[in-house]
Amino acid sequence: MNKITNPRQLAVSTLTRTKQGAYSNLQVDTDLKQAELSSADRRLYTSIVYGVLQHQMTFEYQLAPFLKNPAQVDEWVVQLLYTAMYQMEYLDRIPKRAIFDETIKVAKKMGHDGIRRMVTGVLHAMDRKKLADPNQIEDLVKRLAVTSSVPQWIVELLIDQLGQDKATSILISLNQPPKQSVRANLAVISRDELLNELNEAGYDAKASKVASEGIVIEHSEIPITQSDFFIDGKLTVQDESAMLPAEAMPIEASDLILDACAAPGGKTTQIATRLSAAKKGQVVALDIHKNKMKPINQNAKRLHVSEQVVAQALDARNVGDVFEDGLFDEILVDAPCSGLGLMRRKPEIRYQKTPADIEKLSQIQLAILTAVAPKLKVGGQLTYSTCTIVNQENKNVIDQFVINHPEFEVQYTHTDLDLKADRNQPDLRIYPDDYLSDGFYVCTLIKQ
Repeated sequence: MNKITNPRQLAVSTLTRTKQGAYSNLQVDTDLKQAELSSADRRLYTSIVYGVLQHQMTFEYQLAPFLKNPAQVDEWVVQLLYTAMYQMEYLDRIPKRAIFDETIKVAKKMGHDGIRRMVTGVLHAMDRKKLADPNQIEDLVKRLAVTSSVPQWIVELLIDQLGQDKATSILISLNQPPKQSVRANLAVISRDELLNELNEAGYDAKASKVASEGIVIEHSEIPITQSDFFIDGKLTVQDESAMLPAEAMPIEASDLILDACAAPGGKTTQIATRLSAAKKGQVVALDIHKNKMKPINQNAKRLHVSEQVVAQALDARNVGDVFEDGLFDEILVDAPCSGLGLMRRKPEIRYQKTPADIEKLSQIQLAILTAVAPKLKVGGQLTYSTCTIVNQENKNVIDQFVINHPEFEVQYTHTDLDLKADRNQPDLRIYPDDYLSDGFYVCTLIKQ
């Protein structure tokens, strides 16, 4: 097959596959590797893909009046029209004529002459009649859903649990570009030393205000994952909020720690760096999928903490078959969840999840906590975390767990930078609008 050299055509292909269930970040990586694009075209492609995903419901609402029989239009054609709408609405440096010409060119290449004519007609109709302004929608929930491009059931849930003002603030924040953050690998370098080296190398790097090991990188010409810093293991890509569960753990250098849901190993290796100085402690990293052992081990090797990591394929709900009670000094349950805290970084999540998914996941989360509880030593800490922002998977799970296991007591969750020190609840709830990082939940439980 000839490699795709047109960023707009590649964007349509990626978006169509994502609509069919692919993860956007993985699909983007795969498609970029198989294409031949210049640096500028790679940036345009990435901007279009994530821009369309972020604004998909808005574009769906605006496109509807221009499609006579939408059910008969192929999905890739709809995505192509969305790419044109995104460029017209958000990329003001690209002339409208160029957008139309390039969109029609892709329609002709990917389809037949009838599709080309239809796409041409829709583009010119949108230009003449202009796109509807979703801010004019009278119903509050529908207006918030369409303007933020978040399904109504999520909007209703956020308003119900957090109030209209906080929900609106979160929804507005979701379509801002995600920050690129990395974690300094303290096993080989301090954060300050790494900051200096990054800036000397031409990266615009700043210390995170969320995580003590975090660094935020802006406007880098060379992708950080292709840099010597990444290859040599001085850093790893990790969201600022995702660093907080390990920060909340009072890790001693000789501890035996269980990471019950570990893949791909970001938190595992973070824990391991805090064990590496003494080279006595270990973190046992579990994941239900055997094929996830490879990335865990690869990350541990690249970050020079292999000696501290033992990866094992095991469903965390079955730990009773393998480990004796009271074995671990600490346990981290970074539970499988709906990922609604990641809607900025992985925008397709908002369209793929359902209320039934949340109900099912909350049962799995409680089952994992129940299974690992006996494996913790008395006095040890069980840290529960998710990358979601709804009570059903967070506070409600913890409340039910404590009812079932009164030997566990919820205590105040501390972080290195003492985030939200004035909060009135012991668990830590990070929302996407708080620091423009991922939404996260961290709860500390001590076994009495």
